[in-house]
Amino acid sequence: MPKAAEKVIEMKDVSNKSIERNWGNFGFDHNYPLVSRSSEMKDIFALIKKIAKSNATVLIHGETGTGKELIAGLIQFISTRSTKPFVKVNCAALPENLLESELFGHEKGAFTGAFQRRKGKFEEADGGTIFLDEIGDMHLTTQSKILRVLQDQEFSRVGGNQVIQVNVRVIAATNKDLIREIDVGNFRSDLYYRINVVNIQLPPLRNRREDIPLIAEFFRRKFSQELRKDVPGFHPETMDLLIHHNWPGNIRELRNMIERAVLLEEERKPIMPQDLAMPGRDYFAAGGKDRRKQSSTIMSLSTLKLADVEKEVILKALKMTNWVQKDAAKLLSISARVLNYKISIYKIKHPNWRKYSS
Repeated sequence: MPKAAEKVIEMKDVSNKSIERNWGNFGFDHNYPLVSRSSEMKDIFALIKKIAKSNATVLIHGETGTGKELIAGLIQFISTRSTKPFVKVNCAALPENLLESELFGHEKGAFTGAFQRRKGKFEEADGGTIFLDEIGDMHLTTQSKILRVLQDQEFSRVGGNQVIQVNVRVIAATNKDLIREIDVGNFRSDLYYRINVVNIQLPPLRNRREDIPLIAEFFRRKFSQELRKDVPGFHPETMDLLIHHNWPGNIRELRNMIERAVLLEEERKPIMPQDLAMPGRDYFAAGGKDRRKQSSTIMSLSTLKLADVEKEVILKALKMTNWVQKDAAKLLSISARVLNYKISIYKIKHPNWRKYSS
């Protein structure tokens, strides 16, 4: 194991300063379990530390976007195979006949279009680790061949008779309930027990909300650096929305949302709630009662006349967005053209608007 990695792994409690130092050295793939305040994630990391140096097969289970591939990469990174190949295969991305060729390779002439011999992923991973993502979507025929590799560490290429021996560690992942898949006949029970030597259950992001500020902050720094933009942080209300959002897409959804927000935010301004690509229903659900209560007390209306109320709401939206009309329109969920028309009707002016400056 690399000395630098060992130093990071032995940390029991990670402070913000130490996280900041290690981000620069490793990157999110290897810091992901460390950047956590969740006791469940700390237990997972302790388990990874125990089993990483062994050759035990690992099954990672979790919802889409929870970071299964990142965990597999971490196991490889701190294992004795860290300098050897780490080969990834998405079992759901290819049909059965192509997946078999992808995994085991094929001989010349094995099928139409097989113009030359080709090595498979298991051969490429020899000495290292192969990560079988979405193994629950694998066809039963291919499952039986995977079982043989796990039992005997040998296989034959498609269309060939030569027995090829390999030394490969297998890490598998799925978002399916494999016990249920066994019951309905979609997954082999013998393969399940072979890959389930070590089982890691990744919690969804909504069950580890204490980690959302840390992960969001990491992505803000990452994309600010990549895009060379000075986006200093998050508005408090923005972070509150992130913490209370349900995150059906988990970490992948959070990553995409922060990337978009950094991309669209202006220089030297924090990420505001309206910068989040969050559907209206989710936006208000994440805000909860406190947010709605705050919104109702922001303005004290002196009238209930519809036109006056509408003008006050538009003024409030403009003030909240520093009088940037396109941002105010977004906050009001109307088009910029409609807002411009309303501004004209209500004769709203501001010195920063060029047509009113003289």
